[in-house]
Amino acid sequence: QVQLVESGGGLVQPGGSLRLSCAASGSIFSIPAMGWYRQAPGKQRELVAHITTGDNGAYADSVKNRFTISRDNAKNTVYLQMNSLKPEDTAVYYCNGILAVSRTSPVRNYWGQGTQVTVSS
Repeated sequence: QVQLVESGGGLVQPGGSLRLSCAASGSIFSIPAMGWYRQAPGKQRELVAHITTGDNGAYADSVKNRFTISRDNAKNTVYLQMNSLKPEDTAVYYCNGILAVSRTSPVRNYWGQGTQVTVSS
């Protein structure tokens, strides 16, 4: 059973920083890609950033130069460093992992349970 568990959300003032973490556990063979999505009330879930084993990450225009995605392959963990936070960054942030549980199994999409990020004074 594969699980993705996020941590690090919370309440922060505008201009502040937060660091989200997401650890994948269970029977995992490989994780070609991991990413972060967010969903604000009344809006669709949107991609924030994603990273593969072969690149340094890609970002939504709204978070470029403020957020940084990174991963620790040895720990099956992905991070999202969020700086210069704005009220419009308020949302539930979801971790996503595209992974395979064995050498012969196809990759599948897995989601974490979400962590709330609130930016408010």
